[in-house]
Amino acid sequence: MTTVKDVLDRKGSFVAYVNKSSTVLDATQEMNARRIGAVVVCDDSKVVGIFTERDILVRVVGGQLDPSTTLVGDVMTAPVACCVPDTTVEECRTVMTEKRIRHMPVVDENQLLGIVTSGDIMAQEKSRSQQTIKYLKEYIYGPYSHDPEED
Repeated sequence: MTTVKDVLDRKGSFVAYVNKSSTVLDATQEMNARRIGAVVVCDDSKVVGIFTERDILVRVVGGQLDPSTTLVGDVMTAPVACCVPDTTVEECRTVMTEKRIRHMPVVDENQLLGIVTSGDIMAQEKSRSQQTIKYLKEYIYGPYSHDPEED
């Protein structure tokens, strides 16, 4: 079974984060600069929430709040669903589907190690499917045979 650690080993462990006392404007500028849809919210290096594009739309824009004065800690999603490095990709997919979330911080003993996204899970599943297809083609046509469907 593929674990979150395997995903982080492949994609890297960088994760954008902000402090809960950051303004919404600062967090949004960070998200825009990195072209990402969420930042993890920390307080004293402990994960306390997540701030996403949906939070901006629903709580800030929908609530007619000023992003330059509104604090992330006041509009973030909390508590946040987290996983540990040994969590399987299948378990993450299940939690993400049930909770309707796209980002899951990876923590170990309250230390932020990375983040897994729904896109990471889809890429992992695509890679696994391609490996299965290759194996089955080699089984049917032989390891060095030409696949007639590729013509």
